[in-house]
Amino acid sequence: MNAILYLSLFLSVIISGLSVLALKINAKQLKLLLAFSGAYLFAISVLHLIPETYSSGDATIGVYILAGFFLQILLEFFSEGIEHGHIHIHHHDHKFPMTMMIGLSIHSFLEGMPLSGNFGEARHGYQDSLLTGIILHNIPIAIALMTMLLQSHVSRMKAVVLLMVFALVTPLGTFTAYMVGQNMAGDLSAYFDKIMAVVIGIFLHISTTILFEANEGHRFNFIKFAVIVAGAAVAFLLQ
Repeated sequence: MNAILYLSLFLSVIISGLSVLALKINAKQLKLLLAFSGAYLFAISVLHLIPETYSSGDATIGVYILAGFFLQILLEFFSEGIEHGHIHIHHHDHKFPMTMMIGLSIHSFLEGMPLSGNFGEARHGYQDSLLTGIILHNIPIAIALMTMLLQSHVSRMKAVVLLMVFALVTPLGTFTAYMVGQNMAGDLSAYFDKIMAVVIGIFLHISTTILFEANEGHRFNFIKFAVIVAGAAVAFLLQ
């Protein structure tokens, strides 16, 4: 197991989420973060993940990509779209909506699974870019989650505990895949392409939603355009 991988996934969420307590991150800054991460996710999907997954020659890969895409649509009925920065304030009570946490957790758990080292040395070529993409994706989610909790008047202690739960979910997905692989009689890598295809579908839905929303009112915004280009360029340079 790679301790740095697990720490990177966990600490990136904790640090970015706790930054809300010390810094005032407005909606405009959050949207720029989302635009960068969305462009990066879309670019690594097109440049790295889709070509690699299709290289296996499995004709059913497209079915799993579609399944991931529609699975994310279903999850957003529970998560209320917080994966792409939607902040829904619940002033009527001080309870965190558990269905939102469940939807967000399933999303994050699935994202973490392909990072497991059980998928073979041949797959490690783009593990770094995938890890970077998940981290960049989780940073604005953590900020949006913490902002929503605080604006909903959830106590700071409870907000921090829920942030820690979210921070643990993606590493848990990675660890679960690792442990299953260690205890399976067969090779978990045989299932990698299908799992990765589902995650690609999730990435495509999240990234395209973010990028479409970045173009508010179909007006050209140079700063957002530059941020989107920068996100795609970073993915290209990491090939």
